[in-house]
Parts: sequence; structure tokens; C-alpha cells
Amino acid sequence: MHRRPRTILSGVKSDSHTWNLVYLELVLRERGHDVVNLGPCVPVSLLVDEAVAVRPDLVVFSTVNGHGLCDGMEAIQALRARPTLTEVPVVIGGKLDVAGTTGSALSAPLLAAGFTAVFNDDQTLDAFHAFLDTVCVKRD
Repeated sequence: MHRRPRTILSGVKSDSHTWNLVYLELVLRERGHDVVNLGPCVPVSLLVDEAVAVRPDLVVFSTVNGHGLCDGMEAIQALRARPTLTEVPVVIGGKLDVAGTTGSALSAPLLAAGFTAVFNDDQTLDAFHAFLDTVCVKRD
């Protein structure tokens, strides 16, 4: 039997914004995902523990405060250090730095560190929808 994909949704550790997480949870649920929303200001250790316990099909980070690059790097390194999480798609999106930089200047280092996709705040939600359409979920 096919089950719904499990997705962990999280803010980065320094970001206290919540509206973005509520909105993305609704988007993901509308697209058939079961969502574990960890909320804002998630410590990296809690994120890793939850990911190991939940065994997600996807991890989504959202950031509004402009610290996504720095906080995202720490989070992806901790996730990828766990053997059970090395193949899980992990994406980050939103305002990734305080200068408002867009494009490959920010996405390249995040992708090189292990993110599957990066969505700058200048992209539309359509780019995220297109990504979700490409995520292949295999379930028991």
C-alpha cells in the first residue's frame, strides 16, 4: 500500500518567524504530505534527532531572517553526518542572507554542502511545486 510522504518542516535555529512555516505546512499537506512541523528556532540537535526518529522522505527548511546560509550549512552538515539521512532530499528556501543576495552566489555553497535544492526568496512558489513533482517517494 502506498503511503503519504513524510516531510519534516523546520525553521533554522536563529529564525523565530512562524507564518512561513504555517503556510508551507498547508502547501505540503495540500500536495499529499504528512508534515511534522518542528516550528521556529529549531536547535540542530533536535532536528537531527527528529529526522532519525521520523525517517522523513523530505526535509524542508524555511527562513525569513536572512541567516539561512549560515544556519543552513550547520544543519545540513549535521543531517548528512547521519548514515540514515544521507539520501533524504533536503531543501532550503527564503531569505538566505541579510544582503538579499540571490542566485548561485548562495545556492552553490549550499548545494555543495549537501542540500538537494535551494529556493531564494526571489523565486515563486511554482519552483517549489516543480521540485515536489520531481521527488520520487518509494514506500513499503
